[in-house]
Amino acid sequence: MSSAILVTGGAGYVGSHTVMTLLECSDTSEYEIVVIDSLTNAYRSEGEKKPEPLKRIEEMTGKNIHFYETDIRDKEGLNRIFSSHNIECVIHFAALKAVGESVEKPLEYYQANISGTCTLFEAMRKHGVHKLVYSSSCTVYGEPEQLPLDEEHPTGRGLASPYGRSKYFCEEIMKDICTSDAKWMIVSLRYFNPVGAHKSGRIGEDPSGLPNNLMPFISQVAVGRLKELLVFGNDYPTIDGTGVRDYIHVQDLAEGHVKAIQLFKQSGFSGFHAVNLGTGTGYSVLQMISAFEKASGRKIPYKIVGRRAGDIAANYADVSLSQRLLGWRATRTLDDMCRDTWAWQSSNPQGFKR
Repeated sequence: MSSAILVTGGAGYVGSHTVMTLLECSDTSEYEIVVIDSLTNAYRSEGEKKPEPLKRIEEMTGKNIHFYETDIRDKEGLNRIFSSHNIECVIHFAALKAVGESVEKPLEYYQANISGTCTLFEAMRKHGVHKLVYSSSCTVYGEPEQLPLDEEHPTGRGLASPYGRSKYFCEEIMKDICTSDAKWMIVSLRYFNPVGAHKSGRIGEDPSGLPNNLMPFISQVAVGRLKELLVFGNDYPTIDGTGVRDYIHVQDLAEGHVKAIQLFKQSGFSGFHAVNLGTGTGYSVLQMISAFEKASGRKIPYKIVGRRAGDIAANYADVSLSQRLLGWRATRTLDDMCRDTWAWQSSNPQGFKR
């Protein structure tokens, strides 16, 4: 059998863009791509076998994607998939991911994100697969002790949500696994704030229900699905009083995963490595609104409301390690992020629901 890359959660936002990049990139285009997804964060039309993002990717690339509707907590289902394909490495996106919801449903988040990850690791170990790229988050840093945030910043301190704690706990489990068995190679990519869409405008971020993240909220206001944007707090010690974040184009993020896979081929590479993926530049909420208005030609009405519990004033990445270790850096600008988001949302005002 041909070598394969297993992508868990590969029908979601970042997962689908990474699948697209894997199929487009010359370094990984010869691999079979196997996607498992429970469809918690992905849309599939009634009567269809594959979710809409994967169908569109197959249309654009002319390549087949093996898809299984499977939960990562399904031990037997995972074993059947590993037995059916020659899986060389795993990119692990599958997780519940809404910070606010995790406070309301901590058990569900720990069960899906931690127990599910452990079940995946057991299946990998059973089938002799020891290479993993993990979808982590800058939330593991908690309240920044200094900016920019580098990988030496303490993790696990003062984490404000079960979501953030689940990512931190999973990283600690990975460190222990790598310590116990030198065959394991794990790269944990700590994302900052993914935004944007594929340049084709055919795949993008399509949250179910009210968006939890800023950019899809802005774009849905611009396209008329939502009345106005809520800005949570304007009294932070930032350039204009609104929260500052490091936004990264999802295509840059996807390319970072390809670079991480290439590390596994380097002689002597082993163990656990955590790497920030960001741009190193922070933008405020009001700056994001202004940039999106420029890209879309639409006015974005907004209302200032109180701060959200757990929100911090600012965070942005030190990206020097990603440049040294991965040979990667983000190349797309804020204007690119807003332009591509608008191309996706304006072409797909209801998201993947035609």
